[in-house]
Amino acid sequence: MTSPFDDLNFDPEILGPEEEQRRTVRDRLARTVRKAARQIPFMDDVLATYYCAFDPATPRKVRTTAIAALAYFVLPLDGIPDILLGIGFGDDAAVLLASIALIRSHIRDEHYEAARKALEDDEI
Repeated sequence: MTSPFDDLNFDPEILGPEEEQRRTVRDRLARTVRKAARQIPFMDDVLATYYCAFDPATPRKVRTTAIAALAYFVLPLDGIPDILLGIGFGDDAAVLLASIALIRSHIRDEHYEAARKALEDDEI
């Protein structure tokens, strides 16, 4: 039985090279993290999810789940606009918490360490 995650058919001609995709996700995530850092208390989990998503050792369907949740977090179009103070990141937080709960067993200590370092060094 095949899973919808087995072949995602991401076309590099449409999405660009993988390195460019990573750079785009990282840049958008960095901007959003800076805006949301005070509103989302589990930002280290969010960044650990990012590092898990781009770890080649992470299974494909876990990576896909993580990237989808992070994309919802960074894309400007979502259920509640992020500019609404206090509630704007609420729907994003719910999606992130749900995805983190699903993939938590795949988020390893080194992902959390990289997240903490990025937050401390303001590298994200």
